[in-house]
Amino acid sequence: MADIFEKLVKDGGPIGQHMKRAHGYFAFPKLEGELGSRMFFRGKERIVWSLNNYLGLANHPETRKADSLAAEKWGMGYPMGARMMSGNSVYHEELEKVLSQFVNREDAMLLNFGYQGIMSCIDALVNRRDIIVYDAECHACIVDGIRMHLGYSYTYKHNDIEDCEKQLQRATKMAEKTGGGILLITEGVYGMSGDQGKLKEIVALKATYEFRILIDDAHGFGAMGPTGAGADEAQGCQAGIDLYFSTFVKSMGSIGAFIAGPKDVLAYLRYNTRSQIFAKSLPMIIVEGMLKRMEMLKTMPELREKLWHVTNSLQNGLREKGFDLGKTNTMVTPVYMKGDVPEATAMVLDLRENYNIFCSIVVYPVIPKGQIIYRLIPTAAHTEEDIRLTLQAFTETKAKLDAGEYKVAEIPDMAEAM
Repeated sequence: MADIFEKLVKDGGPIGQHMKRAHGYFAFPKLEGELGSRMFFRGKERIVWSLNNYLGLANHPETRKADSLAAEKWGMGYPMGARMMSGNSVYHEELEKVLSQFVNREDAMLLNFGYQGIMSCIDALVNRRDIIVYDAECHACIVDGIRMHLGYSYTYKHNDIEDCEKQLQRATKMAEKTGGGILLITEGVYGMSGDQGKLKEIVALKATYEFRILIDDAHGFGAMGPTGAGADEAQGCQAGIDLYFSTFVKSMGSIGAFIAGPKDVLAYLRYNTRSQIFAKSLPMIIVEGMLKRMEMLKTMPELREKLWHVTNSLQNGLREKGFDLGKTNTMVTPVYMKGDVPEATAMVLDLRENYNIFCSIVVYPVIPKGQIIYRLIPTAAHTEEDIRLTLQAFTETKAKLDAGEYKVAEIPDMAEAM
């Protein structure tokens, strides 16, 4: 009989196996100073491309003021208790109304956290007779929500509409046997690759198959579409998307999330989403801060315009220098390269220490062996100088990568004591 703790300590997990050399540098780094395009890492200022702060609202003077006033007025604890019991307020309901109107839905429900929230919503929406169909590259929170599902689920190849239809056919046959329904889950913007989900094409399949659509638009809300209402607004298919989910973390510079859709369905979710009915309500600081952020989102289009100016300048500059950005058609900027894990970390070390560029890397086991993705997140807070220095750094370090200068036997040991 094995000891559970012994197994965990011995194995470490696919990413944790590197913790002794990576902790505090490649993993769990500490960025310090004022939130923005430049922050401090291990005592030196770096240009930061790793913050999901698309509109620059996390540290905008107006949001900082609103957050501070709310903290002074309410403290961190108010309201106490779950919404169903003692944690409801007119402010929570007002924010839900603002959100539902902004994304053009009948109703919306606040969620304490995005990850936890969508898992719990999936759990509430389906029972063992229902079938889930989902994109293979859906975020981990969706995958974990589907893991709780006691019925059948079918995966289709990423953004492959032909395979999506094939899985809908399989799901339809199974639903006829079980007497259940079909929920299709996709994303508005894929946070790793930066491409949009093929929402319009999926909606068109409703003419042939009977199913409902839930989209996770964490990266699209606030940034995509003529008003920033999301990827479905950008693709002109809001009416065909049954349930719209997003978080406040990416464009809003806050925390929490919401789901929006038909009023009767939202009424059901309010009384059956376990992560909300058994958890404390969102603090008033966040709610009032979000009301201010929504006001700014609606009245300050220049924030979104600046985001797209930075995005286009960065992405066009990288493409002109021959970098592969894949199929991104959003703000998310993946830079694809070839190399193993030690090479990738050696290159990141050079970027951070000698070029003062802080960005995130994605390597095996998240992606196949031999591939490296540098994931850059443009924001409205970045400057032309940030972009110029980053393009220079990537050009020079890519040349070193191609010349084999980053070939090392193992991950550079940059760990701090755990």
